[in-house]
Amino acid sequence: MSSVWRTLRWSRKLTADQIDRWRSLANAIPDHDLRADAISSLLEKRGYADGAALFTILPAHRDRALLRVLVAYETIVDYLDNVSERCRTYENGQLLHQALREALDPGGPLSDWYRHNGTGDDGGYLAALVGCCREGCARLPSFERVREHIALETRRSLVLGLNHELDPARRDDYLRTWAQQEFPAERKHPWFELSAGASATLIVHALLALAAQPTVSDGQIEAVAGLHWPWVALATTMLDSYADLEEDRAPGGHSYLLHYDSHEAAIARLHECVATSMRLTRTLPRGGRHAVIVGCMIALFLSSDGANSPELRETTRALARSGGSLVRLLVPVLRVWRRVHKQSS
Repeated sequence: MSSVWRTLRWSRKLTADQIDRWRSLANAIPDHDLRADAISSLLEKRGYADGAALFTILPAHRDRALLRVLVAYETIVDYLDNVSERCRTYENGQLLHQALREALDPGGPLSDWYRHNGTGDDGGYLAALVGCCREGCARLPSFERVREHIALETRRSLVLGLNHELDPARRDDYLRTWAQQEFPAERKHPWFELSAGASATLIVHALLALAAQPTVSDGQIEAVAGLHWPWVALATTMLDSYADLEEDRAPGGHSYLLHYDSHEAAIARLHECVATSMRLTRTLPRGGRHAVIVGCMIALFLSSDGANSPELRETTRALARSGGSLVRLLVPVLRVWRRVHKQSS
């Protein structure tokens, strides 16, 4: 695994450089609100960009184009999450999040993303992020092999635009309808698990990492997609809800965990998702590397201040045990990382 740690050190420096690049552009955004959204997403959600960059350890070689598109795409996700919170309408959320689909569709048309947002000029910030992603995709040798799968996942990511609807009944109705339309034959998972899983971005990162390889088989694509949906997608989205549980109980908040019949049922499902995700990662080619990535993301959520509140501390320790020795090792490491980078939540 020494090569993994060398690649991680390499990617850490380049990720910091990319974040600095986007911060410089964010500081130049003319509109005050959009500038605040961009800067806060880079400062407060830094862990997600670092998490995206972890996927550079999957290919057999270091790929700068892959790292750039991973960081830029996650930066779009985090930025749009902030922007859509200020104008919580169906139309605004859906149009803004078209940028996620269009960023990984080089050559495709672009939408007028801010049309329903009521804000001013972003100085080309979002267009620059989308352009960076498109340029990066064009440089990945096997992008066309995974393009159809990426198109499916980025289309599903439009569900992110529904999560900020202020009216709980209307929001749940939107999400329920979306799940029925997107997964018409699904009977195993309830609507809130379907919409939660589609909110996760790790499957897109994993597919982009496959695209960086010189050749990719259908079997490789299906194996990676099968791991991430449903298990990794559910584990990461539900852990995000778990870490933000107290905050999301406030009026206007939304927690996928609160849709289960009871808190006990929600935690039991979390244990299942965490344990199954970590077990299945090792069945993949280069499974040890997949395990490092998934373990880091699970530990990232479990190391947050919210997950270590007095109310949740014992449950968090139990969830770390469900993830196995790697997750237990990573949780205290990532607590230190959070303190150093001032990433409490």
